[in-house]
Amino acid sequence: MFEIKWLWNNLQGNRVRYLLALCLSVVGSALTIANPYLGQLIIDTFISNEDARQNLIDQRGLLIALALGMIGFSLLRTGLAYVTTMQYERSSQNMLYNIRIYLYNKIQGQDMEYYDRNRTGDLMTKMTGDLDMVRHSMAWIIKTIIESLTIFVAAVIYFFTIDAVLTLWLLILAPPIFIVAFLFARRVRPMYISLREKLSQLNSTTQENIAGNRVIKAFAREEYEIEKFTEKNVNYSKANKAAALVWLDYFPYLETFAQAFNVILMIAGGFFVMNGRITFGEYAAFSSLIWAISNPMRNIGIIINDIQRFFASLSKIAEIYYAKPHIVNEHRAADKKRYDGHIQFDHVSFKYDSQTVLHDVSFTVKPGETIAIMGATGSGKTTIISLIPRFYDVSEGRVLVDGVDVRELELDELRGNIGIATQDVLLFSDTIDGNVAYGDPDLPEEEVVRYAELAAAHEFIRKMPEGYDTIVGERGVGLSGGQKQRIALARAMSVRRPILILDDTTSAVDLETEMHIQQSLRDLDFPCTKIIIAQRVSTTAKADRIIILESGRIIEEGTHAELLAKRGYYYEVFMLQNEGIGRQVSANG
Repeated sequence: MFEIKWLWNNLQGNRVRYLLALCLSVVGSALTIANPYLGQLIIDTFISNEDARQNLIDQRGLLIALALGMIGFSLLRTGLAYVTTMQYERSSQNMLYNIRIYLYNKIQGQDMEYYDRNRTGDLMTKMTGDLDMVRHSMAWIIKTIIESLTIFVAAVIYFFTIDAVLTLWLLILAPPIFIVAFLFARRVRPMYISLREKLSQLNSTTQENIAGNRVIKAFAREEYEIEKFTEKNVNYSKANKAAALVWLDYFPYLETFAQAFNVILMIAGGFFVMNGRITFGEYAAFSSLIWAISNPMRNIGIIINDIQRFFASLSKIAEIYYAKPHIVNEHRAADKKRYDGHIQFDHVSFKYDSQTVLHDVSFTVKPGETIAIMGATGSGKTTIISLIPRFYDVSEGRVLVDGVDVRELELDELRGNIGIATQDVLLFSDTIDGNVAYGDPDLPEEEVVRYAELAAAHEFIRKMPEGYDTIVGERGVGLSGGQKQRIALARAMSVRRPILILDDTTSAVDLETEMHIQQSLRDLDFPCTKIIIAQRVSTTAKADRIIILESGRIIEEGTHAELLAKRGYYYEVFMLQNEGIGRQVSANG
C-alpha cells in the first residue's frame, strides 16, 4: 500500500488525467467481448443455422449491421487505446518531471554528511534509471495489470453467460498458475535488489574513472581501471542473467498452463458442441476469446518481473525522497543582513564517525582581522573552516558569528555572508567570466576583470583564445592547478562578503604571484575578516595572528614574530622553508 500511496501523492496535478486513463483502459478492455459476441451472432444466424441461407436473404441488413458493428468496435478500441496510451504517457512523464525536480532539490538541501555517505554514481542511478523504472511502471505495468484483469473478468463473465460448466473447466488451471507466479515472485525479488546494487556500483566506478581520468593517465593505470570496470560489469551482467534465467525456470510451467486452455477448450468444448449443449457460434466465441484468459496468465511472469524491478527502484528513490538533513536550510525570505565578521570558537570539539577530529578548540577572530591556520595534514584545519558556514555541526561547544551561535542563524543568511575558495577547486563547464561571477551573476564585466586582476588571473585569462568568454572544460580541465586556484580566488572575492575563507588557495602558484595575491587581500576595498589555511610561511607571515593545529588541538597561537620566538612547530616550518634565513636567525638567536 505504501507504493500506491506514494505514487498517488506524486500524481498531484495529473490525478484526473491518470484516473481517466484507468477508466478508458477498463472500457477499452471490456469492449474486447463485443466482437466475439457479434461473431457468435453471425455464425449462429448466417453460417451454422439450419435456415442460414434464408437468413442471408431475409436478414441481409442485420448481417451488414453486425459486420459494420465489428468494424466500428475495432476502430473504437483502437481509438481508445491511442487516447489511453497518451494519457498514461503524459501523466507519467509529468509525474517523472515533478519527482525529479523534487529529488534534485532534496539532494541540494542535504548536508555534507549526506554526500559523505552516498556515492555520486549511486545518486545518478537513482535520478535516472530508477526514476525511469517508476515512470515505466505507471505507464505500462499498471496499465497492463488493469487491462489484463479487465479482459480476464469480462471474458469469464461472458463465458459464464454462455455455459458455466465449460467456463469452470477452463478456470481449473487458474490456481496452479497463481501458485507458480507466487513462487517466482518470492524467489526473484531479492535478486532484483542485488541487481540494483550492482548497477549502482557499476555507475559509481564509471563516474569515478571519468572524473579521475587525469590521475589515471598520470599513473598509467588505464589497464587496472579497465579491469576494475570489467569486474563490476561482469558482476552486473551475471546478476542480470541470473534474474533473467529464473524466469526461464518458471516460464515452461506458465506457458504449458496457458496452452492447456486451448486443449481443454478443444476437448470439453468440442464435446459440448457435439452434444448440442452449446452452439457452434458459442464455441467460436469461446475460441476467439480464449486468449483473454490465457494471455493474462501468460503475462503474470512478465508483470511480476517488472514489479520486482519497480519495488527495487522505488526503495532507492524513497531513500532520497524521505531523507532529512541534520542541518536544515529553511530558506526564510527575510531580508538578509550583512555581518560584521566577528567569529568565535568556544570550546569546540567535533567527531566524525566516532573519530574525534577537533578537541576543545577556542579562539576569536575580530572583524577585519586576518587569521592564518597551519598544521600537518589531518590536523583539522579544513574541519575548522567547515564549521563556520555550518557544513557540519559541532559535537561539543559553540561556533559564534557576531556573537550568535551559527546553529541559530538562518543558513542562507549565514552562507550569504561568507566567501569561500576551497582546497579542491571546482570550476563549472562555463566561461571564465561565468565562473568568476558565479556567486553574483549580475556582476559587471569590469568588476569581473578587476577581481581577476586582484587574484593575479587577468594576464593568463587575457591570453586565452576567447579571453573571459573562453569555456573551461568540466572541473576546469585545460587549466593548470595555479590557474584554477586564481579563478576560484577571484570568484570568492567578487561576492564581497564580510567573511572570506581561503583553504590553501595559493599552494599551486609561484612566490611572485603569491605576493601579489597577498597584497590584494590586504588592500580589499570592503571590510572583510579573513581566515586563511596555508602551508607556506610566506602566506602566513603578514597575518594578524597564526594558529597552529596538531591532532585537532591548538598548540601555538600568536603573530609571526611571537611564534618564531617560541621556536616550536612554526619555527621548524620556517627553518625548513627558509633554510638560508633560518641559519641566520639561528646564529643571531
